[in-house]
Amino acid sequence: MKELEPLESRGHLLTEQSNPNSQELDRLSSLELVDLFVQEDARVLEAIAACREAIAQGIDVTAESLARGGRLLYIGAGTSGRLGVLDAAECPPTFCTPPELVQGILAGGEAALVRSSEALEDRAEDGALAMAEREVTAKDVVVGISAGGTTPYVQGAIAEARQRGATTLFIACVPVEQVPSQADLEIRLLVGPEVLAGSTRLKAGTVTKLVLNILSTSVMVKLGKVYGNRMVDVSVTNQKLRDRAIRTLVDLTELSRPEAESLLDRCEQRVKLALLVHWSGVEVEEGRSRLQAAGGQLRKALEGE
Repeated sequence: MKELEPLESRGHLLTEQSNPNSQELDRLSSLELVDLFVQEDARVLEAIAACREAIAQGIDVTAESLARGGRLLYIGAGTSGRLGVLDAAECPPTFCTPPELVQGILAGGEAALVRSSEALEDRAEDGALAMAEREVTAKDVVVGISAGGTTPYVQGAIAEARQRGATTLFIACVPVEQVPSQADLEIRLLVGPEVLAGSTRLKAGTVTKLVLNILSTSVMVKLGKVYGNRMVDVSVTNQKLRDRAIRTLVDLTELSRPEAESLLDRCEQRVKLALLVHWSGVEVEEGRSRLQAAGGQLRKALEGE
């Protein structure tokens, strides 16, 4: 029988430590449990604020890469990977982006979304292979997500992505002194030990999802997917989204709801095009050309009249 290699202890990691505020967790009442979680989750926003400059840099480099034809690829294992998949999946309906523009890569693939296969996170070669299979290039941004920072699957992906010239970001909930990385940009979200020791689906998962929300939404804002605070590139694929598109047109114009519906139908279900056509008085084809010339930026297309 092959002798197993000595397992390196991860007990020193911030995410693995025991939280002194929850030492009596199993003895608390339901109300005391809620109060404890509220108290601990307050650290999530503090951790994000402490990383505001790094997150802003991540937004800028990602927006620039996508504007040049690159992609945003999240990669992780377990909860971290699932959060990347979730964020990526929400982009097409919200911003009408092609599914390949923002992708989530999870160790174990789709099956791992609903059934844990955490052992797969130990395979650095699989992370590297995921980058090769997606033909990652210097145009792309790869965001490695690992709450504890040590996931070999993520480290392997980042190393391969760097070798291919991609811009790499690393999101972790441990300080750099505990787990260094090779990434170009690091976002260290230090939320402290979990209420349930080592359960990084809690504060670490929450803070990661919030940062992914900020990153992807802000990138889409910079790419012209938003006008004011309205999602003018919403994909009208069901009744709820059609209603939202119509209400956006009604709110931003002086049109009645039937008039807004008619305008939306005439403009290929595209809110951005409908607004340009309405405000500029141009035909649909001319509006389409102006938007294309403006790189999809509605404000720029309007200013170019």
